Amino acid sequence: MPPVPKKKIPRSYTRHRRSRWMRIQAKQLVPCPNCGQPKLPHRVCPHCGYYKGREVIEGEE
Repeated sequence: MPPVPKKKIPRSYTRHRRSRWMRIQAKQLVPCPNCGQPKLPHRVCPHCGYYKGREVIEGEE
């Protein structure tokens, strides 16, 4: 026979434990080395269009 729980675990405790992995994390913004505007890391800057020192897309400037 398989082991069984000794006590009943409340539904709220179970749901609270399971919901911890779904917390929304704040976005980490870093300044663009080209224009200084905040941008997401490892992404093209939406303001100037530069990524790793190269112009990838045409930006607003």
